[in-house]
Amino acid sequence: MMLEVFKYNFMQNALAASILASIVCGIVGVIIVEKKLVMMSGGIAHTSYGGVGLGYYLGFEPILGALIFSTCAALGIGYVKRKGTTRSDVLIGMFWSLGMALGILFIALMPGYPPDLSSYLFGNILSVTRIDIMFMALLTMLVVLIVVALFNYWQSYMFDEEFAAIMGIRTAFLEYLLFVLIALSVVVLIRVVGIILVLALFTAPPAIATMLSQNLKSRMLYSILFGSIFCMTGLGLSYIVNIASGAAIVIIAVMTYLLVYAVQGYLSNRQIVMRGCELRGQQEQ
Repeated sequence: MMLEVFKYNFMQNALAASILASIVCGIVGVIIVEKKLVMMSGGIAHTSYGGVGLGYYLGFEPILGALIFSTCAALGIGYVKRKGTTRSDVLIGMFWSLGMALGILFIALMPGYPPDLSSYLFGNILSVTRIDIMFMALLTMLVVLIVVALFNYWQSYMFDEEFAAIMGIRTAFLEYLLFVLIALSVVVLIRVVGIILVLALFTAPPAIATMLSQNLKSRMLYSILFGSIFCMTGLGLSYIVNIASGAAIVIIAVMTYLLVYAVQGYLSNRQIVMRGCELRGQQEQ
């Protein structure tokens, strides 16, 4: 039953979109989680809403507007963050609110009835078109090429940024580049889970992968695998049960993370107890 739903063209498009989104969130998400940039990613994602509104207001593709706004926000946040002129959490909050406010303003200024923006806010993977797939594939290829080409530098940057700078690695350039990669990834994920839910795919698969491996390459591969499973399972469930696809994907991802976290905690506690029993037995002997 689950496989039969993928015989339709729109489901095949949705499947392709979910795979592309999984690749992006699996690669970039691991770096985001490791560098503790989750909230900054959320700020960049929500700023893109202003670009969606601008696209509708000026009559061009809203997803291009999202790309422009998210990239500008990423570079702006990166610049102010490195200058250290204000706290990063304050800056993120302002960009977050400004992007949403501009989106609402642009939509309010449009003549006639306002468009339905729920697919950009909460995702609607079932409405993805071939053009969307091509655009997502282009951005995904760009992200993958950048990460693969600079993989060794990313490893050094994530392990110890100060040590990487001493070794002659341009950490400032890597940080700006990372923010741009986050912006590109946000645009890829918008059509799958939407602006509001994008953080779940940025965090849940990489967080699970971190529990299974400490190797960067393995974590990225695990994260891509889990992201694909979450997207395809949520996609099939949303079609069968007739619920929002983005919500289904996010719920499955978060519940899986909580389950893996609970199991890992239980196994860790059990090992501690068993080790304690062994030491007690050795002392008694």
